[in-house]
Parts: sequence; C-alpha cells; structure tokens
Amino acid sequence: MEEEQRPERARHWRHPELPGVDLLRARYVRRTFIRHTHETFVIAAITRGVEAFHHKGTVERASAGGLALINPDTPHTGQAGVPDGWTYGALYPTAELVDGIAAETSGSRGAAGFRDVVLVDPAAVRLVSRVLRAADEGDALAADSLLRLVVARLLTRAGGARQRREVRDAGARQAERAREVLADRMTDPPTLARLAAELDVGPFALLRAFRARYGLPPHAWLTDARVHRARALLDAGLRPADAAVAVGFTDQSHLHRHFTRTVGVSPGAYRRERLPGA
Repeated sequence: MEEEQRPERARHWRHPELPGVDLLRARYVRRTFIRHTHETFVIAAITRGVEAFHHKGTVERASAGGLALINPDTPHTGQAGVPDGWTYGALYPTAELVDGIAAETSGSRGAAGFRDVVLVDPAAVRLVSRVLRAADEGDALAADSLLRLVVARLLTRAGGARQRREVRDAGARQAERAREVLADRMTDPPTLARLAAELDVGPFALLRAFRARYGLPPHAWLTDARVHRARALLDAGLRPADAAVAVGFTDQSHLHRHFTRTVGVSPGAYRRERLPGA
C-alpha cells in the first residue's frame, strides 16, 4: 500500500537509556495541533509532504528534506500544508541537554537556541531518522551518538543564543503573578475578572499583558499547562481518567481532546509507551 493511502499513525516514546529526550514518529493528514508549547526543544524532520505551522505571528512551512526547529516554551501550531499531509520524525531534547552539547562543541556557556525556524538540510533529516531507528532497535549507544551529532550540526547551521523574556514592567510582573495563581489553582481557576481583581488590574490590561509575556491568553496557557502536568502524571503511572481530574479537566474525554491536539497521541497510547505492560 502506498504511504499516502495509509491512515494516520503516531508513536511517542522514550528510550530508557536516553534521558532528556522524547521521540516521535508520525504521519498526519487531518490532524491539527492547537497553539501550544513544549518544555523541550522540537526538532521535527520532515520526510514526506509539508507541515505548516504558526510561529510568532507568521505561517511557516517545512517540506520533505527540511526541519522545523522550535525553542522551548515557544507557542506554535501544526497542520498539513498539502492535502496528503506530512510524515516526520521528531526529537524533543531538554534545554539542559542542548546547552551541554553547545558548551562541549563550541564553548558556549549561555542558553543555546535556534535562530532559524525552518532549515533545509536533508542530511540532518536522515540523521534524525537514524536516531529513531537506533532507539527502536534498542541500540542506545548509536541513538545517543547520533542524537548528539544531529544537535551539534543544527546548532552550527542554525544556532544562536536562546532569548529569555525578562520582567521589565508592571504588566509583565502582573502576568507572572497571574500565571502563578493559575498554576496553583489549576483545578479551580478564577475567571479573568476575578483574577484581575485579585491582582488589582483591569481584565483587558491583564489579558494584553499575559499574552505579550507568554504568547497565549490565560485560558489557553492554562489548557497547555494542564496537558504538561497530565504528561508528568501519566509518566508517574496515573491512569488517564485520574490524571484528567488531577489537572482540572472535567473528564477523560476532555483530557483526550486537548492532549491529542497538543502531544499528537492519545493519553492512553502515551502511557502505554511509557509503562509497557501497564
């Protein structure tokens, strides 16, 4: 069967001897990803088709032979850029892992990042595929070696200093305080009006400040944060229904809907890869 006739599929997993990196292999046609963030880097290597995604106010397109490179905590979306969708493999290394590779290969001591969002580099795409294949085959030495090679290559070709958002005004400080409140009261968050009143600021002023600071309005940030926390709970062994309640979703189907539109797989599939036999 030709690849374009096959149904959508995805596998999101970790290799036990590769701490600090998540792995994904997927083909999507109708899947759309809501605006979301990752706590890690995203290195998405397109092997077929085109992925389109919103990133910092622009629509980017990564085609076969190219990579989408997203820095941590950067809001973005994802969807097919052509009718046949896109097939890709992705690595999600932590900032600590990438910073360590940057320090070892270039002597950089700051926070490393990618300055280019889309990079055409078929050789790097092949390296990502080899990382995933080695991890699939249980060859941790090869997977670790190839991972470091591809990250070093991408830092050389598209790397730069990772920008940090500094708190510089009252609006930014209010946004940070609002985020702390939402994180602490994730299961019973206040309305925007109540949150603004608690912080002694107008609702629209808080909405503008929050979006300027985090790239998402408060309600979207909260949904994203709930998914992040649900992932950690699933990693720890909780069942999807229990994780849903623990992070403030109304039920498992609510978690399922947001989880699949952020992570790319269902909570159950995610947990099965993390906890084989569970």
